[in-house]
Amino acid sequence: MSDSLNTRSLPTLCALAVLSLPTSMAIADGNETSSPIVAKVRQATARFVNINVALAEGWVPATPCVSGPDTGAMGVHLVFPSRLEQIALKGDTPEALIYEPMTNGAMRLVGVEFIVKKAVWEAANPPPAVPAVEGNLMNLIGEPNRYGLPAFYEVHVWAWQDNPKGTFADWNTRVTCDAQAVSPATAAQH
Repeated sequence: MSDSLNTRSLPTLCALAVLSLPTSMAIADGNETSSPIVAKVRQATARFVNINVALAEGWVPATPCVSGPDTGAMGVHLVFPSRLEQIALKGDTPEALIYEPMTNGAMRLVGVEFIVKKAVWEAANPPPAVPAVEGNLMNLIGEPNRYGLPAFYEVHVWAWQDNPKGTFADWNTRVTCDAQAVSPATAAQH
């Protein structure tokens, strides 16, 4: 065989290259739970499993339970207001905690969302720079949007509830808003 690369060996080399990728890059199957950011988020938010702790520390309700007609739900978002005006973007400082309303009136922590307003980001990072959290690129949500917010970047991390769509997907098919009748403030009293 010659030392030069022939076109018949190129598909074989490509297949071997794909097979040799580290498992942390294999995200198509939704198995990113071994990602370092998941462990970082869980450690940083463990005390917020009890929504009363989050409310006592200054987290405020920002949305009712957000759901999609066929894609699952996000849940109820609590935000830490001062973080929305800055660029923190570290795995241990999410801007939003996400809770699923339960039928008994409790709220179950299911994940977090990292958020940075587009204008805030672009004031410090001119385009085409895109924000990322621990190496995970954020999604741009333009305006107008269903939240009534100015354009923003976001990424979810489903650190407390497995998501068949992937750890960083916006919607989680294992989260539901069926028990939405209880508001986060009411749930804190339970």
